Amino acid sequence: MKTALLLSAITLFAAAPAIAQTDDTAARRFEHAGNIYSYTVTQSGNSRVISGIDERSGKPFRLRVGERRVRGTVGTQQVDFALRDVKPLTTPATVLAAR
Repeated sequence: MKTALLLSAITLFAAAPAIAQTDDTAARRFEHAGNIYSYTVTQSGNSRVISGIDERSGKPFRLRVGERRVRGTVGTQQVDFALRDVKPLTTPATVLAAR
């Protein structure tokens, strides 16, 4: 169970820089490694807040992307890591819906 959660979290973290560059509050979806994520991005001061859900597991996530760190929750797990530790996706995420 924890392994599945961590793999989902790692997948999400890998997509965080691309997601963080989005600057609107419209709901968006993307697919990566067979998982579909729905999310919104809002600006809060100097950080962006990515809030959404893993549609397969139903686990919510909320990430605050600052200048140097990403903090938040994935499901019930607290996450906190340096933005420089985020690795770019080897293949682009498939955007399922964007308006």
